[in-house]
Amino acid sequence: MLDLTTLPLWLTGFILVIVPTLIAMAGPIFIRQRVKLEQLSNNNEVAGFKFATVGVLYAVLLAFAVIVVWEKFSDSEGQVAQEAGAAATIYRLADGIQGDAGAALDARLTEYVKVAISDDWPAMADGHGSKAATEALNALYKTTLQFSPSGARDSDLLAEVLHQLDLLTQARRARLVAASGIVPDLLWLVLFGGAILTVCFTFFFGTENVYAQATMTGVLAVLIFSGLLIIVMIDRPFAGSVSVRPEALVAVLDDLGKR
Repeated sequence: MLDLTTLPLWLTGFILVIVPTLIAMAGPIFIRQRVKLEQLSNNNEVAGFKFATVGVLYAVLLAFAVIVVWEKFSDSEGQVAQEAGAAATIYRLADGIQGDAGAALDARLTEYVKVAISDDWPAMADGHGSKAATEALNALYKTTLQFSPSGARDSDLLAEVLHQLDLLTQARRARLVAASGIVPDLLWLVLFGGAILTVCFTFFFGTENVYAQATMTGVLAVLIFSGLLIIVMIDRPFAGSVSVRPEALVAVLDDLGKR
């Protein structure tokens, strides 16, 4: 679903919602031209009971998928905020490290944040991380580990810097994992297959006014495919027009990284 995710929102909405809805509305009219109303009406009672079961089952599946991807999207926002918070803390701790060690730590952290913004985010839009950001993070660790504490105060500072680096690394790893997508291929198949089957089920009811039936089918299609649109657009939290942006890291860089 990466191609649909990276398209403009209006175009993805047209492909996923408008086109299927128009096709769905044409379905009852197409069926009515080939099957008599009396034949369809005979099935209304049994078909209505079965459709209620099918509709509830698919609604539960669709709602579950929407909730899961939305939670993962929110988690990704939290991970970026955690990464930014850890970076801001390291900047402040670096001020307490005297001499070249503090300046070197500050410089390496600034380099990492810049590369994360400029390289990691475009790479995550394609579902993977940036090698340059990984190298910048490795350089940040190397600089930190080269610091030799000269007393209890420096030892405490080093321990806290390493703790914040660990939080930063975990947050980055979590967003890289989320960048590749949340919904597995099998679930995509079930979601889209279920949507088609649920909408097509309505073609075989019989009502006096076929255009009213087509309208009701259209409303159902809009609701179903709008749910699928939400899932497609936020399945990859760092890709497309609805995505997690690096504003939190940008704010840290503006506040602390350009001193």
